[in-house]
Amino acid sequence: MKTSWTPPGTRPIRKLLVANRGEIAERVIRSARALDIATVAVHSDPDADALFVEAADEAVLLPGSSSAETYLRGELIVEAALATGADAIHPGYGFLSENAGFARRCADAGLVFVGPPVAAIEAMGSKIAAKELMAKAGVPVLPGATIDDTTDVDAATVTGMAEDIGFPLLVKAAFGGGGRGMRIVREAAEVVEAVTSARREAASAFGNGTVFLERFVENPRHVEVQIFGDAHGTVVHLFERECSIQRRYQKIIEEAPSPAVDEALRKQLGDAAVAAGAAIGYTGAGTVEFVMAPNGEFFFLEVNTRLQVEHPVTEEITGLDLVALQLSVAEGEPLPVEATEAGITGHAVEARLYAEDPAADYLPGSGTLHRFRIPALPGVRVDTGVRDGSVVGTHYDPMLAKVIAHGRTRAEAVRKLARALAEAQIHGLVTNRDLLVAILREPDFAAGATDTGYLTRHDPAALIGVPGKEAVTVHALAAAVASQADRRGRAEVQRVVPTGWRNVASAPQRAEYRLADTDVDVTYRFTRQGLDAWVDGSPVDGLAVLDARPDRVDLRVNGIRRTVHVHQVSDTVYCDSVLGATTFTERPRLPEPGTDAAPGSLLAPMPGTVVRVVAEQGQHVEAGAVIVVFEAMKMEHSVRAPVAGLVAELSVELGQTVESGEIVAVITEEEAG
Repeated sequence: MKTSWTPPGTRPIRKLLVANRGEIAERVIRSARALDIATVAVHSDPDADALFVEAADEAVLLPGSSSAETYLRGELIVEAALATGADAIHPGYGFLSENAGFARRCADAGLVFVGPPVAAIEAMGSKIAAKELMAKAGVPVLPGATIDDTTDVDAATVTGMAEDIGFPLLVKAAFGGGGRGMRIVREAAEVVEAVTSARREAASAFGNGTVFLERFVENPRHVEVQIFGDAHGTVVHLFERECSIQRRYQKIIEEAPSPAVDEALRKQLGDAAVAAGAAIGYTGAGTVEFVMAPNGEFFFLEVNTRLQVEHPVTEEITGLDLVALQLSVAEGEPLPVEATEAGITGHAVEARLYAEDPAADYLPGSGTLHRFRIPALPGVRVDTGVRDGSVVGTHYDPMLAKVIAHGRTRAEAVRKLARALAEAQIHGLVTNRDLLVAILREPDFAAGATDTGYLTRHDPAALIGVPGKEAVTVHALAAAVASQADRRGRAEVQRVVPTGWRNVASAPQRAEYRLADTDVDVTYRFTRQGLDAWVDGSPVDGLAVLDARPDRVDLRVNGIRRTVHVHQVSDTVYCDSVLGATTFTERPRLPEPGTDAAPGSLLAPMPGTVVRVVAEQGQHVEAGAVIVVFEAMKMEHSVRAPVAGLVAELSVELGQTVESGEIVAVITEEEAG
């Protein structure tokens, strides 16, 4: 689509500052280097040794750890750009990428902001105003109402608004995204609490607690369209992406094209997206998001005025480098014919690998990533900002990587991605890897039956399952044999003699492990005939150890030969094989005496800051009642009473920082009768 504004002149970018971190910073630097553009990274104290800092030509420290101290400090970022002689700033996604004030600050400093004009960002910065503008442009929208940041939450008024819209409805932050400040409400009694908590979370994450209420479409598909505009008046679309597999309103699997969109619907979506872009004079990369009902009707959600996390799937099916295209447009160049006449080749699927525990309501994790290896398979791409030894903290989003597969067909791309994830070795943090693999191999997903209710219908715990008996047996035995090989390798005398060997056979050797909440006992004895072993008292039949090293055991069990990769860090043993991944904790033979938490103790599941203390000491609470709410990784997490009882102890207060495992309260259970 062409509009009538006057094109500016071109301005080459010689040095680019990347105002972001992690995999997107490294991704932008990669494309800039290919274009012979020098790069500058900015980084917080925790990110000093990160991959993206190493990849950049120069780097500037933003002192501090939190986002508010560092990556959200627009004035410091502009100062860093000027100090290093940068011509332009690329904001990536998140942080300041959709901040109109930051874009204006860049322009005032004579810096090119690699993104849309300030006016376009402002137009889409408020989801409320954006909906009104899109309605005028002829883009279908859902009915809703607004509760601004300064309005007191009056129960009767808010409930009345909700009833006018109808249930179910969605409470949504007006100035943010990523699932933060978002709640689904199904009945009037839930409205006030949902609005109050959503406003609090939105204010914390985005600095503005304005929310709006919107009619919620049950189990829709989330379909978005990539648009691109240049400063010469051209706006085009680069087809749609399916982003319906979500948890906590955040996408975890995306694909392009959508399995639910045919050519006729693709044209309708594309036309609507281009009309949206043209209505705000869009330049650069942007995404128009739609919610699509089962009958194919679609409604406007929002315009993300930046590059999306899931942009690689569009790159894979079009052959375009969207970052390079952003930089070209920012220099004033028109969109090339490769973009204006782009087509679809094959299918691409992306999985977001997070440090989180799906079995614990997706609780984010933190700690050291002892090993991070994803196999280099044909047609598989990995965008990441971590490596072996990287520390994942609590200050930022816990995404470790995006793994993308491209194939001739959807089935081929899905299979490639499942295999790459299944063979990955990820040690040190609990991740959602097993959930991603389970989804990719699940029949409904394979059939393209995906919508935003997918993970409601498919319980994550049931999808993942638990390690099978065979996997536990083989991996526990491999862990014990690898440990034995390690001890022999470190022995100073008689290294060829197996540990525990006797001229006269005596008691077998023993290794004890903990797997989740289960004990696993391995006993074994080397004989002249080989190795005899028992796992949890049951003999291992058809056993032959063909090769045993501290990091790799090749063994045959019940006539089946498998290789198990073993990696031990302190008392934790990671085992990976075709049977899956298992993490054992080696139990000491002579444990040191210690102290346990008092019965009824509620522990913080991860480091965070207390944002609300709901209960009072001495108060009676019911099972499931919220006791304390704390914030970590930009999300609120509730600590609840596991049983009905009395709050005997309350150990935290508002604003306090807690560590993982710290006691926050003690509940004295009430006796029956």
